[in-house]
Amino acid sequence: MENQTKKIEISDLTARYATQVVLKNITMDIYKKEIFAIIGPASAGKSTLLKCINRMSDFIRNISVSGSIKLDGQDTRSEDGSSLRRRVGMVSPLPVGLPMTVWDNVAFAPRMAGVRDKRKLNEIVEDCLRNAALWDEVKDRLGTLATRLSGGQQQRLTIARSLSLRPEVLCLDEFSIAIDPVTTMRIEEVLERLKVNMTIILVTNIVQQARRLAERTAMMLDGQLIEVGYTSELFYGGAKDPRTKEYIEGRFG
Repeated sequence: MENQTKKIEISDLTARYATQVVLKNITMDIYKKEIFAIIGPASAGKSTLLKCINRMSDFIRNISVSGSIKLDGQDTRSEDGSSLRRRVGMVSPLPVGLPMTVWDNVAFAPRMAGVRDKRKLNEIVEDCLRNAALWDEVKDRLGTLATRLSGGQQQRLTIARSLSLRPEVLCLDEFSIAIDPVTTMRIEEVLERLKVNMTIILVTNIVQQARRLAERTAMMLDGQLIEVGYTSELFYGGAKDPRTKEYIEGRFG
């Protein structure tokens, strides 16, 4: 990679739900303006890792987190959680359109942040919907309830909503779990464009998706980081740990 400036630095991160350890001493760096994939079987700790990065973990009962996560060199615990989540957006596995219009879904966060000018809000809504490859499909339906959109459209709407505060990092947690392959490919094209302006962290159970999109890939298993490497190396014989090779080849998971 040409740009190896660190955007996120994770050091000795451990997370527990009550007495169950779900992340064990995770240490790795994520670079600016890269698509970074995290793969591994269910219960590997991938989703918990994302929640720790944008501090959605603050809302989980009985979780304790130790170690550090730095964003642009600053410990994320030193920043207000709401401010951090404006910088680090999250797209959940299942599309969740807020029970309001398409327009209001995208304008909601900017309004909460104090944007009141209708013209400015219209610009934000259009820009975000275009960046999520949804504008052409909904530009004449902005007053429609978001819950009436198709599953694939709602998933792209959640991406548009996440983009509305211009995040520096976008975390996607298995975004393709509930949508069809054609829509998945459209969103992958969106991500390729978005990485020009932001860092994207992609949790996926589809190893071919990591192969297609990510500059680098991390393999996790049972809450542990097995290895991190350039995707082109991991997927073409360069995996250092046999468990990574076996998972990529579909032997378990």
